[in-house]
Amino acid sequence: MSPLASFHLLAHDTFSSFSLSLVRSSKESTIILNAFKSIPTSEEVFARIRLWWEQARAVVVLPIFKFLVALCLIMSVMLFVEVMYMGLVVVYVKLFKRTPEKIYKWEAMEEDDVESGSANFPMVLVQIPMYNEKKVCEQSIAAACKISWPSKRIIIQVLDDSTDPASKELVKRECERWSKEGVNITFEIRDNRNGYKAGALREGMKHSYVKQCDYVAIFDADFQPDPDFLLRTVPFLAHNPKLALVQARWEFVNANQCMMTRLQEMSLSYHFAVEQQVGSSTFAFFGFNGTAGVWRISALNESGGWNDQTTVEDMDLAVRATLRGWKFLYIDDVTVKSELPCSFNALRSQQHRWTCGPANLFRKMAGQIIRSENVSVGKKLYMIYSFFFIRKIVAHILTFCFYCVILPATVMFPEVTVPKWAAFYLPSLITLFIAIGRLRSIHLLAFWVLFENAMSLVRAKALVMGLLDSGRVQEWVVTEKLGDTLKTKLIAQVPEEHHVRFRDRVHVMELLVGAYLLFCGCYDIICGKSSLYLYLLFQSLAFFIVGFGFVGKSSS
Repeated sequence: MSPLASFHLLAHDTFSSFSLSLVRSSKESTIILNAFKSIPTSEEVFARIRLWWEQARAVVVLPIFKFLVALCLIMSVMLFVEVMYMGLVVVYVKLFKRTPEKIYKWEAMEEDDVESGSANFPMVLVQIPMYNEKKVCEQSIAAACKISWPSKRIIIQVLDDSTDPASKELVKRECERWSKEGVNITFEIRDNRNGYKAGALREGMKHSYVKQCDYVAIFDADFQPDPDFLLRTVPFLAHNPKLALVQARWEFVNANQCMMTRLQEMSLSYHFAVEQQVGSSTFAFFGFNGTAGVWRISALNESGGWNDQTTVEDMDLAVRATLRGWKFLYIDDVTVKSELPCSFNALRSQQHRWTCGPANLFRKMAGQIIRSENVSVGKKLYMIYSFFFIRKIVAHILTFCFYCVILPATVMFPEVTVPKWAAFYLPSLITLFIAIGRLRSIHLLAFWVLFENAMSLVRAKALVMGLLDSGRVQEWVVTEKLGDTLKTKLIAQVPEEHHVRFRDRVHVMELLVGAYLLFCGCYDIICGKSSLYLYLLFQSLAFFIVGFGFVGKSSS
């Protein structure tokens, strides 16, 4: 082949290859351009997300939300019926003057017998469990030592688990001082804190001198019984052999210290005046409050003694004694002075224990209650349904889940309507009824509602831990007491919590719930059609105040 022909052939091949590559490149460019064209714009992305959300909202979210609302409405009715039932019982008791003396046999003990030290008086043990109670030990020991009872028929037993040497030495000196004055008082210590308060009380019952005692009165370190406490309570036990416990009412020396203590007083006054009164008056069941009560020692021992399987050893003992067929009596007009937590962190710890403990006890004892042969079906129903399920579980779930989560979310779901009777009328009636227990604080009702809702987060978390038997279920933090620093005339001088570190005052979960409520309130103002934002904004403010720890007084 000639060179010219070779050049033409090479040029033709090169051109053909170049043309083919251009065609291929053109096709690839078309594919790439088409691919770019298929990528959605930001508007299309948002449109698709909106479509997916609307489909998920209609198919999944709305049905679940409607179910939760319906469940909360059912729980609201259940709680309302329970509260009204207790109200009717209290009205009946007051109207027909069904005093304990009319129900149980009672004969007063003469003062002359007290002074002469009559052997007819039963032997009484007074237990005072303590743990680093330097600020209140003197007043509590003094109050117990001043109880009117024959000196030879009473033993004051101070059970000191203190880890602070100064506190232990102070308690020991106080016991020695009263011993020198002729009081039969003992100072008992142990080398561990196993079982906490339940362990201390259990060890206290093992001492040989306890065997000669018929009854045991228990007072926490901040409780100060009046001198006639035993004269008004022990006769019920002495003349009614099936009676195991006589429980007195708590009275609070620092109720006027701050807003937080006033609100606590409202809740606890309702607990004693209504809940305890109903359980006692109907011969059903009520829980021992752990202090300001007198037990028949034989009933205590027969029921298995003190058990530390939960942090509510008092309620645990009451349940086991009831399953043995024993009866309890609550006396509303016998009061014992005590102290309310004035530090918010102390209140949180207390409320955690008071909520987690009963839930955990219910988990562990429900089966035994159902299987018990010594308890009637009616009493079993009262214990399982009224006492535990409604008051210790439903009430806490409803307060937080409905009023702090679900009801606020309805502003974003206009398809879901909560009836006014559930959102306003029922809770208002329940709140008004609770306020009757402490009429002098009725003007604080709105603050009480906001504060109780804010505290419901703590209780809801504790409830879950108790039911699941996990987390801090066995946590026991002794509620700090301030003792003489809380005398009425000095209340205004108690300093604020300015010395507490900021990070120790901040509670993140409360702040998050506050932010959620604030968002719902703002959404209702901008997009909603209801007036729920008024409640939501005030409730969010309450959560923020609690979250930043701006409540209560100093624990100094």
